Parts: sequence; structure tokens; C-alpha cells
Amino acid sequence: MRLLTATLFAATLAFQAHAAGYVDVPGGRFDSVLPQGPVATQSAPVDVQPFAMRATPVTVGEYATFLRTHPDWQRGRAPAVLADARYLVQWRAPLDPGAALRADAPVTEVSWFAASAFCEEEGGRLPTWIEWEYAASADATRADARRDPAWARRILAWYEKPGGAALAAVGGEANLWGVRDLHGLVWEWVDDFNALFIAGDSRTQGDPDLLKFCGAGAINIIDRDSYAVLMRIALLSSLNAADSTSTLGFRCVKPVKKTP
Repeated sequence: MRLLTATLFAATLAFQAHAAGYVDVPGGRFDSVLPQGPVATQSAPVDVQPFAMRATPVTVGEYATFLRTHPDWQRGRAPAVLADARYLVQWRAPLDPGAALRADAPVTEVSWFAASAFCEEEGGRLPTWIEWEYAASADATRADARRDPAWARRILAWYEKPGGAALAAVGGEANLWGVRDLHGLVWEWVDDFNALFIAGDSRTQGDPDLLKFCGAGAINIIDRDSYAVLMRIALLSSLNAADSTSTLGFRCVKPVKKTP
């Protein structure tokens, strides 16, 4: 049975080595839930430049392939300052996720440093918060569905589910840009997770003690009705770059290829 499982897993790895795809996300003017104006309590539209984004989060199988060619990121070899004690803790062995983790599920328990290294190997990087929020605001037919109560309820339903269940495979319904699983599967790292709420002038921050508790960055959110987004901001603002959790995955972005 173990041989059969290993054979199936290896076949999945081979398939996924060619299956990872990026889709183009066109740029546009966007109103973020986070303050973008000169004052930390004001909002201003931002111009998002076009980018290419992984259509799905990085999977267990894809990350296992990465570890085979980058042994410094295997569990037990990655320095503690770059990956905490929870890094890939559910994996049966440094190169073997085991039968409990399906190869086509999103990889979790990966630090920001490790996720950044994976994206760099692909010639990309982690998305900025604005890029992630912009892509995640679209539904199947609209570039910005955030004002639709039905769409918001579907997203919030995921947050109401108890944790601990095994993660499903990637490949949910595509949004307008062809990006999948931005909601309803895992949380995701962003490149600037630790600088989302810092104004250029510290005098705009008010009481600095407000930022000392876990998740405090979310206090500066402009649209407080965006509860699902607020939850993500609160989580990301509570993390360090070496942290990893069982519900936090990632995907990469790249520059849009220019046509000749």
C-alpha cells in the first residue's frame, strides 16, 4: 500500500510540474479597505499595475518538488530564524508529506521566507496586499463584487466553518481573471504583510499603544463592513516572517509578459 501511495504521489508531482499556470490580471483604479491617502484614516484610490498571478495556491506536491532541488528548505535544515518549529510539522518526513496530506491540496505551514524563496525560484515574488486584495475582489463576472451582499455571505460562510478538517484540492471556481481559491480554502502570505498599516509620518498613527496587541493593524481599516478582509489583515499583522500555521499558504505573482 505504501508503495502504491508513493507511486501515485510521484505521478501527481510529475503532472503538477507542468500544471502550474499564471493568469494575467489587468490593472485598474482600486479602492482598498486600507488607508492609502496622506493621513492614515483617509482612503484614496490606487492605480494597480497589471500583473500575472498563479491561478491557484502552491500545492503540497509542488512544494515537495521544490524541496527536492532546494534541500536548504527541507524541514530540519532551514534555519530557525527563517522557519519556526511548526514549519512543515505535519509532513511524515522532510521530503515526504505522507498520506494524510494530498498532493493537490495547498501547502501550509510554510514561512514567509520559504514562500518568498519558492516564488523567486519561479521568477516571481509574493503579491503585495493591494495586488491580492484587487484580485480577490472579483467574482466570476465582475471586477469588484464587494458591494454584493450575496457574494459577501458566501465568503463569510467559510469563516464560520470549524477548523481542523483536511484541506481540499485547489481548483475552485475561477473569478473574472481566471484566479481560483482566493477565498474559502486557505489564508495567504503577501509580500508586505508586516508593513500594511504604517503611515509615512508617524504622527498620523495616534496612540502607538494601539498597535501593540495581536492583530492591531486592522484598526486602521477603512471599510469595516469587509469583515472577511479585516480577518485576513488581523492575521497577517500578528505574524512574524518565520511563522507558519496550518491554515496559511501562498501563491506567487510575476510581471505580465509583454507581447512583441
